[in-house]
Amino acid sequence: MIICKLSTILGAKRIKVSDVCRATGIARATIDRYYFDKVNSFDREVLSKLCDFLHVEPHDLIVKVAQGDLFETEEESDQ
Repeated sequence: MIICKLSTILGAKRIKVSDVCRATGIARATIDRYYFDKVNSFDREVLSKLCDFLHVEPHDLIVKVAQGDLFETEEESDQ
């Protein structure tokens, strides 16, 4: 499964969604879909603007994880 880590990155950098919208020109509804990981298809222009603004690479923003890892508890991952 592919997930979008925009919320994690924004939290780590202490950046507000509204700041991303203003700086990139990307619509709030689009940013919200990325932020809440509700994207069905990734637009290359949006990805490029996000990566440039956040100073990250696409593989930092979009990550492929094994589906089992999504449901693993912290106790299971420590073993």
